[in-house]
Amino acid sequence: MKKYLFASIFMLFSTVVLSQDSTEIQGHKNNNKFKQLYEEFATPNRFRTASGAPGVDYYQQQVDYKMNIELDDENTKLYGNETITYTNNSPDALPYLWVQLDQNIRNENDMEGAKNPSGAPSFRRVESFVDEFTSEKFVGGFNIEAVKDSNGRPLRHTINQTMMRVDLPTPLASGAQYTFSIKWWYKINNHVPDRDRSGYEYFPEDDNRAYVIAQFFPRLAVYNDVEGWQNYQFWGNGEFALNFGNYEVNITVPEDHIMEATGTLQNPKEVLSRTEYQRYKKALETFDDPVMIVTQDEVIEKEKVKATKKKTWRFVAENVRDFGFATSRRFIWDMMVVNIGGENKIASSLYPKEGNPLWEEYSTRVVAHTLEVYSKYTFDYPYPKAVSVHAKNQGMEYPMICWNYGRPNEDGTYSDRTKYGMISVIIHEVGHNYFPMIVNSDERQWGWMDEGLDTFMQYLTEQEFQENYPSRRGAPSKIVRYMSGDQDFISPIMSNPENVFQLGPNAYGKPATALNILRETIMGKELFDFAFKTYSQRWMFKHPTPEDFFRTMEDASAVDLDWFWRGWFYSTDVVDIGVKEVKRYFVSPTPSKGVTDMLANYGMTADDLSPSIFMVADDSEEFDPSLAKGEFKDHSTVLAENLEEGKTLPKYFYEIEFEKPGGIVMPIIAEYTYADGSTKRVTYPVQVWRKNDASVRKLLTSNKELISVTIDPDAATADVNLNNNAWPKKEADSDFDQFKSKVKG
Repeated sequence: MKKYLFASIFMLFSTVVLSQDSTEIQGHKNNNKFKQLYEEFATPNRFRTASGAPGVDYYQQQVDYKMNIELDDENTKLYGNETITYTNNSPDALPYLWVQLDQNIRNENDMEGAKNPSGAPSFRRVESFVDEFTSEKFVGGFNIEAVKDSNGRPLRHTINQTMMRVDLPTPLASGAQYTFSIKWWYKINNHVPDRDRSGYEYFPEDDNRAYVIAQFFPRLAVYNDVEGWQNYQFWGNGEFALNFGNYEVNITVPEDHIMEATGTLQNPKEVLSRTEYQRYKKALETFDDPVMIVTQDEVIEKEKVKATKKKTWRFVAENVRDFGFATSRRFIWDMMVVNIGGENKIASSLYPKEGNPLWEEYSTRVVAHTLEVYSKYTFDYPYPKAVSVHAKNQGMEYPMICWNYGRPNEDGTYSDRTKYGMISVIIHEVGHNYFPMIVNSDERQWGWMDEGLDTFMQYLTEQEFQENYPSRRGAPSKIVRYMSGDQDFISPIMSNPENVFQLGPNAYGKPATALNILRETIMGKELFDFAFKTYSQRWMFKHPTPEDFFRTMEDASAVDLDWFWRGWFYSTDVVDIGVKEVKRYFVSPTPSKGVTDMLANYGMTADDLSPSIFMVADDSEEFDPSLAKGEFKDHSTVLAENLEEGKTLPKYFYEIEFEKPGGIVMPIIAEYTYADGSTKRVTYPVQVWRKNDASVRKLLTSNKELISVTIDPDAATADVNLNNNAWPKKEADSDFDQFKSKVKG
């Protein structure tokens, strides 16, 4: 029992001191970084389980559309008539339905412009100043001509900005269907000046337009177990919350247009020339290189004379949450197939000649690569195709089709920045087919659930596209500048997109970096990849919430991550871990003053603990230089008596104190370098901080002299302050010095 005496005395000493303090002790809430997330999470129920999986009573609404659409190219107007069949799979009776009118953001109320403060500009470029204060403001928005039931009777409806409530004659019972129709039209905007998601680009040299059309029809809002009706207004940043359904869409355009859209083309022989149709069929059997269905030379000829007749393209899409299309006589079209999970999927691109030679070389091949890599980490791509459409300065996504930028110079040359920018945006937007087109999160509420997860997958896909690919986001070092910025302009990831100052870093960069760190540093690739795939497959064609993601990642990995979600997603804390102090300790026959004083409180001396060995630090008052020289030998006999045969004690004892000025707890990744040039990498688990959030000490023993300690040597944790990452202390280069080193010579 003697060997436990010292520890017992120490514990008793601490208790006595506390009991002698008569001051009233103030309590505090549980602010431990490792406390459970029960306060933040919704309570599990029969709709959504504690494991993160859909519950036995999970439901989602079904909304099917039949539409006839006509494009008036001369007057840039779009006309539509849609029949909607709404299936109420919820347990609730619904007295009304909410319909989204996203085009109304462009009406005379100008919701997107009005939401932000504006003052006198301190400076503007001349051309932008003139354009801003002399151009006539575009006014658009839906013109609703009729809302009728299946018998043609008018339905009472109320428009509130970007939402329309359709009042039903009687509440729609659980399990029942309701069919009604909406007739509408709107003026199409030029999407280029303000980088709008939808609209046209005008080419004055040949008086033609290229259309990328989306949010073009009144769409049912989501009703679910989390929000009830998700009828939060469309203010511009928060994107879309949508229902799955089946679509039959007929789109009438000028006869010489080429079109792609969500869904499978039903009448290729009717809308394509004989030559185009033969190439189309060939492309459906071609894997290695894209087949040119419409060539650049053919497009140049079509640009010269506009067709006066029209034709109708017919598309059918099953189990999609939205619909988009692109059309123009200026589109070059190429296509190939890629095998995913034993099934052939179409990879395709539409682009004007201004996109070449870059687009012909890369676009469709990048689409195919994206489907392969995303499918590997999530699920086999279930839709029949994925299409990349060139839009001058826009990246935007819809089921099976997306718009992407990346335009060479007029002479056809392009920089690496343009090339990699185009490849990255194609990967990102095609990747959105997985998040949120299939794993159908609520973008209106949680922008990071699609943008962040997709940006993370984009990073993996870029790195597999080319070794040392220059990814803009994903690597931990890329997010340091944002996280260490002015806290007045930083929001937690768990914020509505409309309330975020810097949406790009917040919804794209930071969550992507967090997931990359989680995969590479916290969980390991095997555990992470299994959990991430589990989440993706659990919520295919369903509506997950953030809790469903967080819970699934833990449920499928047996890794407690509440501390991680709290630090990275619910706060704006930063990572800052450093080396505070390193002390060498020596074996001594006499105790330090601290031990002597403690024993004195109990009327004891060191002799009462005999035989014992004490340790003193090299910077303490009790330190005797003879200890460092090995001159003191009296303790050797005592130690030898307790050593097993053949075993020796370490020559060196070091106490390393790690500090954590940053708010986020993270594992301590320490690299120890010894006098002989060897190194040792040690990772202390994040739980080392659970009982002291400020600093922790670790004892290091060795037969080699320690000469340096480095924290996070591979920059794997997004540490915002490198000045405290080394012992002996090293001053990190300033931003200016780092800039100079990059441009040297």
